[in-house]
Amino acid sequence: MLGCIAALLLFFLIGMGMLGSAFSSNKDTSTVASSAVLKIDFNSQVVEHETMGSIGLGNLSQLSQNNAITILDMVKAIQYAETDPAIKFIYMNTDKANLSLAHAEELRDALLRFRQSGKAIVAYGTSFNNLSYYLASVADKVIVHGFGDATITGLSSSMMFFKDLLDKIGVNMQLVRHGKYKAAAEQLIKNQISPENYEQNKVMVDNIWNVICDDICASRDFTKEQFNSWIENLDMLDANSLLALGVVDEAFYKEQLDSYLCSLFGVNDIKDVKYVSVDRYASARLKENYKVKDKVAIVYAEGDIVSEGSTSLQGGAAIVGSKFVKELAALRKDSTVKAVVLRVNSPGGSALEAEMIRHELQLLRECKPVIASYGGYAASGGYWISAQTDKIFTDKTTITGSIGVFSLVPSVKEAVKKLNINTATINTHRHSDMGQITRDLDEEEMVYLQRSIEIIYNQFTNLVAEGRNMSPERVDELGQGRVWTGTDAVAIGLADYYGGLYDAVQYAAAASGLTDYRLVEVPVVKTTYEKLLEMLDGGGMETALVPNGLESVAECYKFLKTYEKPIVYARLPYLYNIR
Repeated sequence: MLGCIAALLLFFLIGMGMLGSAFSSNKDTSTVASSAVLKIDFNSQVVEHETMGSIGLGNLSQLSQNNAITILDMVKAIQYAETDPAIKFIYMNTDKANLSLAHAEELRDALLRFRQSGKAIVAYGTSFNNLSYYLASVADKVIVHGFGDATITGLSSSMMFFKDLLDKIGVNMQLVRHGKYKAAAEQLIKNQISPENYEQNKVMVDNIWNVICDDICASRDFTKEQFNSWIENLDMLDANSLLALGVVDEAFYKEQLDSYLCSLFGVNDIKDVKYVSVDRYASARLKENYKVKDKVAIVYAEGDIVSEGSTSLQGGAAIVGSKFVKELAALRKDSTVKAVVLRVNSPGGSALEAEMIRHELQLLRECKPVIASYGGYAASGGYWISAQTDKIFTDKTTITGSIGVFSLVPSVKEAVKKLNINTATINTHRHSDMGQITRDLDEEEMVYLQRSIEIIYNQFTNLVAEGRNMSPERVDELGQGRVWTGTDAVAIGLADYYGGLYDAVQYAAAASGLTDYRLVEVPVVKTTYEKLLEMLDGGGMETALVPNGLESVAECYKFLKTYEKPIVYARLPYLYNIR
């Protein structure tokens, strides 16, 4: 008994020590020297919204770690530095740049404004790829390591087709859809890409590359024709070739780089150069004035749109319709919230859940301005929920549109036969077992699902027509499931302005007549204390203790459960990974 008491006392003391450490480490002690260099080296992950999942026994250290910075804080920090006399210039190492194209675009725009303010930017890399050079090219001075290289080869997007494999194992994927460009599940029902899908993907990749190429060439002293020619002929290889072509300004080893930075800062020793990382700078400089009553709320719609109890088809973040609606309703009733920015980073999902969210947003619009801001994705259901907002801001590299719907019902009838498994089904009506994976849909059931698809597609086009002031016929021309880039979206009227989240916030504040306000984020970021209580309550214990293998099986099972009955999706066919 004494041993148990001693162990419990020891555990309590250790726990209190960890808690104290967690709280103390979360106190803002960031300071900025009177003369400093703002350093961006991408050690901090750039994210949409500062969230943290469940905490278990295995990851208590997360309580005291902040290894991410939101894209909005990063942009605001760079903007603040423009007029901050303490910041002499920006030094950026792009080697670890691993962020979405949309985030890179918003960050680069902020860096361009900083450069135009008269302060310098120095970019350095040991190796440049498409993304890292896109970021580095905005700098006044682009420097590569003396033995560095580059793999700047243009963009590529690929997809695999599984029909032949599924045929071999006896799985038949039954697809019902509207839209010749709606490529959802095409990889499961075809063994090669359709002409329509190739067309939309080719146009999309070319448009995104044109954005990157235009920005690079506008910042550097060469033409698009020259740059594309160097890529086509693989002319950019090592530091010497990059230097000869003017892709970089200098090829420096470490001591040469240090000497250059010292000369800019006005010191003789690199140890005397005072750096402040962008995340610490944001923590020190970006302070919300909680005495200000009026607020602009940023509502983050990130991930698949799902019903409660369902899982994201891609894993990760999800927008649970019923919970999201409650958060919107709370904002509608909050008189201190004067405007709302809906930040969409979603490929879509359940059409029903999307409509629930859209309807609640319309009620919100009756009370206050609602401005949409598009991140990497705002497609299909992601476009559904935002099409009727007051204004839409989009990045040029955003993937949007995909106005179309589909339903996918798998059948393992032939696989069951091959495995010599017999099934018995007892129905009250002829179609009671519709959607069971052990049999194919019959002709009547396919017609039934197609009618449902057509009804929902018409609802989709009509709500877009109303929100974008177009005819349903015009929306149908732009729809058909076709994916567009943000560049095209503004040109054809599916969005209003080019710009990032910061631009949308500024517009929302102006639209509601605010000059002095503070930002609030939804969902609300949990405090350290709340995260600890969640863990002690058991909310995060299970994830930490379940072996990775079993967790994967559980996720797979939840994914398969989504096909227990036919569901109509307004969703992108897949998440693009363009490199």
